[in-house]
Amino acid sequence: MTNHIVLFEPLMPANTGNIARTCAGTNSVLHLIKPLGFEINDKTVKRAGLDYWDKVEIKYHDNLPAFLDSLPNLDRLFIVSKFAPRDYSEPDYSVSDEDNYFLFGKETTGLPEPFMRQYADKAVRIPQNDDNIRALNLSNSVAIVIYEALRQQNYNGLDLVHLYDNDKLK
Repeated sequence: MTNHIVLFEPLMPANTGNIARTCAGTNSVLHLIKPLGFEINDKTVKRAGLDYWDKVEIKYHDNLPAFLDSLPNLDRLFIVSKFAPRDYSEPDYSVSDEDNYFLFGKETTGLPEPFMRQYADKAVRIPQNDDNIRALNLSNSVAIVIYEALRQQNYNGLDLVHLYDNDKLK
C-alpha cells in the first residue's frame, strides 16, 4: 500500500516544498494538479523542499478530471476539507492491498463546490476552531492527515528508532 498526497492547483511554493519534504520522509507519492501557481523549479519551492526533491515521486495531472481518471477506483479517495461532516481519524487507512489518496484543495479557495457536492461522502475534516481561523496551513494539514494514516498502518516502512553517529541523547 502506498499513500498519495494530492494537491489541487497549489498556489504557494513554500507549502508545496514543505509537503514534498513530508512526502520524502513518509514514502508518499506527491500528485500536483495543474495549473500550479508557480514553476516547480522556483527557488522558493526548491528551498522549502531542501535537497529532498530526488527522493519524491511526483505525478502531474492537467486537471481534476485527469487526476480522477488516473485512479484505479474511487474507493480509497479521501477529500480533506473544513466543510466535511466527519473527522479525518474515522476512516480505516490500513487496508493493506489498496493505495490511499488524500486530496487537498487550493490554499485560497479549496476544491470546487460542484466537485465537493458530488463526492461529499469522501470528505474528512481536521477539527479546528472555526471562530478563530478560516483554515489550517496546507502543509500542516497534510502532515496531520498523513501521520494519522501512517499511525494506523503501524508506520510501515518508517524508522521508529534511528541511531546516529553523533546521537544528542547519548
